[in-house]
Amino acid sequence: MLPQFGTAVRKTKSLTADVGGAPDKASVDAAWLVLEAANDLGDHAAIAACRRVIDAELNGTAAGSADVDLVVGYFR
Repeated sequence: MLPQFGTAVRKTKSLTADVGGAPDKASVDAAWLVLEAANDLGDHAAIAACRRVIDAELNGTAAGSADVDLVVGYFR
């Protein structure tokens, strides 16, 4: 069985995000959750958006607001 990405982070973080600027920790945590669901559903657009949000956090840059909006609103 493959490891679950973001499992340790998922237990303590909320899905709220402060949109704009560099992605905050909550939006990155949400991106990991959405990435897992999008992979299961084959949602390639959401997968790409999640990867951009996660990459922005790792690089210390700002994620696009459209990507953050997609991640935060994915389960609504």
